[in-house]
Amino acid sequence: MDDRIAIDQIEMVRPVYPVILSGGTGTRLWPVSRSGHPKQLQCLASDLSMLQETARRFEGWSDAAAPIIVCSFEHRFVIGEQLREIGMAAGEILLEPAGRNTAPAIAAAALRLAERDPEAVMAVMPADHVIGDVPAFRQTLARGVAAAAAGNMVTFGIPPAGPETGYGYILRGDAVGDGVFRVESFVEKPDPMTAAAFVKDDRYFWNSGIFVFSVRRYLEELEKYGPDILAACRQAVSNGVVDLDFFRLDPDAFAACRSDSIDYAVMERTADAVVVPVSMGWNDIGTWSALWEIADKDDHRNVCLGDALMQDAEGCYVRSDAGRLVAAVGVQDLVIVDTGDAVMVARRDRAQGIRAVVDRLKAEGRSEYRAHDRVYRPWGYYETVEKGYRYQVKHLMVKPGASLSLQLHHHRAEHWVVVRGTARVTRGDEALLLGENQSTYIPLGIRHRLENPGKLPLSIIEIQSGPYLEEDDIVRFEDVYSREEEPG
Repeated sequence: MDDRIAIDQIEMVRPVYPVILSGGTGTRLWPVSRSGHPKQLQCLASDLSMLQETARRFEGWSDAAAPIIVCSFEHRFVIGEQLREIGMAAGEILLEPAGRNTAPAIAAAALRLAERDPEAVMAVMPADHVIGDVPAFRQTLARGVAAAAAGNMVTFGIPPAGPETGYGYILRGDAVGDGVFRVESFVEKPDPMTAAAFVKDDRYFWNSGIFVFSVRRYLEELEKYGPDILAACRQAVSNGVVDLDFFRLDPDAFAACRSDSIDYAVMERTADAVVVPVSMGWNDIGTWSALWEIADKDDHRNVCLGDALMQDAEGCYVRSDAGRLVAAVGVQDLVIVDTGDAVMVARRDRAQGIRAVVDRLKAEGRSEYRAHDRVYRPWGYYETVEKGYRYQVKHLMVKPGASLSLQLHHHRAEHWVVVRGTARVTRGDEALLLGENQSTYIPLGIRHRLENPGKLPLSIIEIQSGPYLEEDDIVRFEDVYSREEEPG
């Protein structure tokens, strides 16, 4: 460290490559957040999803390149669509075939960047955090980039707002530049008494999970402290393939990689860790109580989203996503969330316990932990309206210019009714063009395809009938989205 250029003498490195990690499932925000559509893809703190908010922090900033997104294979089309909605193109979307925590995810991004520029500087951050003061974030990021250019491994430290036991802490040491300090130590999540002591000591900061370093330095430190992780990721990238707008990491190589966080694998072991303290309205939105804390409240400290009615209620968070009224009467400090297929009620101070509910749903083989009634697909979405013995009713929305695969079902027949837009239907050897209020019948075992040739979203009511109605009853013959092995 002593023979390196002083941080204050480093000019801004351009460009900075934002690397957004979008692999979490947000278990504690169930029932809104589910593994098939987790919290970073939900609109929780604004009218944009948390992923969109994260990507837009770099919008219009000349020092930032197009963001690199690391996400699961399952979420790839939703992420691509959400970026398109805000007029942003990703520099690359890397697909993880399995979750292996942050150290391998960042390694994969670093290896891909190294092919373009081995000295590139990465700004790594989760997709599911709130930052209220974006100018403060950008100013601190510029300071972090200068520190990274001097060879440091940078993390952001948040001045603690209270004795939080759910966060790790960073103890800062001596200053090495303007607003940059050596990391004396990383501290595990403390007990309440220890956390209270940390709050009184201005040398302690919350660990934000935001990092800045050069590609070269990260790969060097990972080679030193996690060579097995780096070797597995090298093979996963080397054997990876480009798929449409995505880069698929090799599934066998990546699945064989050891799961580890960047904190354990690198940051707690490197001699070059520095912390840049920043107050920027940061919140990791880990629980419903955290959302209550940052949201606008009425005179009785209630947060009401959707069709909610409060009567003699105080300190509650009530959210109705199902389009129906939720009334809370004579209650205090509750979280009430209605998503249509599930209703969750918890004391606000017990919201951490929702993870146990999700674990029970998994253990009992229920689908509510994984998916909503509305399921997103690259062509649009479908949602279940009603389901009974040997029948199911769904609403399908097909985006303009999009099409479902050419497919057939062995166990169900379908009846399609157009309620909005224009549908082009392939049914066996026939080609049909249907307008609003027109319908067609798809017999069991007949090849068929649904397309939207128009400029407006196509809405279809689909009535399924048969002895088996699950999504895995599908045989694909042609699919522009390369989903031969995926349901739906």
